[in-house]
Amino acid sequence: MNEWNRNELAAFLTHDESGLLYFYTPLCGTCQVASRMLLVLEELIDVKMGKLNLNFYPDLAADLAIESVPCLLIIRNGIVVETLYAFHSVPYLLEKIKEHLT
Repeated sequence: MNEWNRNELAAFLTHDESGLLYFYTPLCGTCQVASRMLLVLEELIDVKMGKLNLNFYPDLAADLAIESVPCLLIIRNGIVVETLYAFHSVPYLLEKIKEHLT
C-alpha cells in the first residue's frame, strides 16, 4: 500500500474514485496490526488503496471527522460511505469492502 501525500489524496477525491483510505500513526501498535491486515487484503482484492500518517495531516482529521487511529475510510465515487475504527479480522474487512465497492 502506497503512502499518499495531500496532492494524491486530493486527486483521488476530486476524480470521484472509489477505494480505501487508511489513516495511521507510526507508534500506534494497533495501527501496525491493521497495516498487516490491509497488506493481506491488498493481495486478495483489486481496489485502490492509500495510507496517510495522520501526524502530518491533523487538519484532515478534523475535515474527515476522524476520531482515532487506525481509521479506514471506504470511499465510493469520492464519498465516504463507511468509516471503520475496529478492523476485527481480514474476513470482516473483506466483507465490508465488498459490501460497498462491488
